[in-house]
Amino acid sequence: MGALLDGKKALVTGAGSGIGAAVARRLVADGASVYAVDRDPDRIAALAADTPLITPLTCDLSDLDAVEELPADVDVLVNNAGRQHVSRLEEFDPEIFSAILRLMLESPFRLIRRSLPHMYARGWGRVVNISSAHGLRASPYKSAYVSAKHGLEGLSKVTALEGAEHGVTSNCINPAYVRTPLVEAQITDQARTHGISEDEVIEKIMLTPVAVKRLIEPAETAELAAVLWGPASASITGGSLTQDGGWTAR
Repeated sequence: MGALLDGKKALVTGAGSGIGAAVARRLVADGASVYAVDRDPDRIAALAADTPLITPLTCDLSDLDAVEELPADVDVLVNNAGRQHVSRLEEFDPEIFSAILRLMLESPFRLIRRSLPHMYARGWGRVVNISSAHGLRASPYKSAYVSAKHGLEGLSKVTALEGAEHGVTSNCINPAYVRTPLVEAQITDQARTHGISEDEVIEKIMLTPVAVKRLIEPAETAELAAVLWGPASASITGGSLTQDGGWTAR
């Protein structure tokens, strides 16, 4: 397997845990050298300690000046970092709204913009955007997250159209709820907002719209991401690959 991405470099944001860590490990399994980016230095240091070929880079991606200092010699870019805030629109803090859009939409734009010249020069590149079922559907109380994910879908499609002649593909992956620290924190927020227990959040909110009644494991999403840099990936571009347990089938 290692020969697939030998000599190639990848950058994964939000690599300290959850989907990002699983994707970083999957890229290494295919032979890539990986820049693992996260705002938590301890998490990415631990990831680098137990996984070869990983270079940990500490960065707050909502600081757009800091984003501009990240490596640009990237063959596979995985935009994964995210955060959630659950609040009614009339109570939603505008500063938090802006910070979420910087993190989840503006920083992917900047990373794509900086990586494309390297990809174009090599005639090959893969942009993988970890979107969400919320990139295709909306839910109440998540105005910033839903807005950012919908924007990421559009950015991914434009990247696909511009990159096609240069051997660069761009796609979104759209999972439902994945067992990550972000989702675990969201359970508490949802319980507070709705005035229900955390068990009821999982049963009555998170799993209600899906046909497959379970949380997704990060390694499953990493395996789907691997399709997008693998042998079958050349003509998969501009798409949104659902992993949502049937959510968007409704």
